[in-house]
Amino acid sequence: MKMCDEIESIMYAPCGMNCKVCYKHLSSKKPCKGCLNSDEDKPEHCRKCSIKNCTKEKEITYCFECRGFPCKLIKNLEKSYIKRYRVSIIQNNETVKNEGIECFMTKEKERWTCVRCSGIISLHDAKCSECHAQIDEK
Repeated sequence: MKMCDEIESIMYAPCGMNCKVCYKHLSSKKPCKGCLNSDEDKPEHCRKCSIKNCTKEKEITYCFECRGFPCKLIKNLEKSYIKRYRVSIIQNNETVKNEGIECFMTKEKERWTCVRCSGIISLHDAKCSECHAQIDEK
């Protein structure tokens, strides 16, 4: 899958994840359409996501809109994402809150586009969706 000209804002998950660079979006013949779209073609853990369900309960779209941000759920996810993927979802939320989703997605497009073939680099395994190159640092 090649990186598109512009990453749609619907691909920004409530937690601060860019769904466009998720392994599920990239590894399937029927790509996940993002957390804010239907649960069709999503892995079970995404369908049952406690963060997504929390935002629905609170009638907000994104975690940064909550007075309790960052909550325990986000802090736990943050620890995991920093350790495993070197990505801060808290920082992602702050960027979107302060600069807007479009600005964030523009930066994400640059960050996650393979310089070799313009494929999409997966956040989860640092592998290009097109040429399958393993990217050392992002």
